[in-house]
Amino acid sequence: MSQEKSIKDILVEDEALLDGHFKLRSGLHSSQYLQCALVFQHPAHAETIARRQREKLTGETIDAVIGPATGGIIAAFELARALECRALFAERVDDAFRLRRGFSIRRGERLVVAEDVITTGGAVKEVIDLVRSLGGEVVAVAAVVNRSGANPFDVPFHYLSELEMPAWEPAECPLCGEGQPVDKPGSRREV
Repeated sequence: MSQEKSIKDILVEDEALLDGHFKLRSGLHSSQYLQCALVFQHPAHAETIARRQREKLTGETIDAVIGPATGGIIAAFELARALECRALFAERVDDAFRLRRGFSIRRGERLVVAEDVITTGGAVKEVIDLVRSLGGEVVAVAAVVNRSGANPFDVPFHYLSELEMPAWEPAECPLCGEGQPVDKPGSRREV
């Protein structure tokens, strides 16, 4: 029986682990960036990730999975498919996450918040607050990769791989000090 690929092997195979000088969604700078969209373009890899996340949620009653747009959309959909429940995503409207497109959360529903990569967890925390404000209960957060080094949430945090990747405040970034140009590959626009 062949051994399954590790998540890091999948990230490398799909060329999703990038080296350079990046500004992360959190505002921090890093010499590495994870572009999980490159993994999620392969349905077999997306299915593998969702199946592994489902195993970590065994025993939980889950009514829906929600993810922040854009990184969490496919992550939430695939996990919901594996769990056989609804999939939702939250979008930024006037700099705050909202449900649109007819999505709703019923009072008492139990949700998992899914995301591709967690650095500070800011977007997921906003989605957790949204779910709670609508009467839902967040039972866990599920991510492909944790770069935070900890659980930044007040609910169980399940991730498939933990990668230590350097991150600095812009004023302390050695790459900025060397004059290297900054790439901002994330989805949030500059204001």
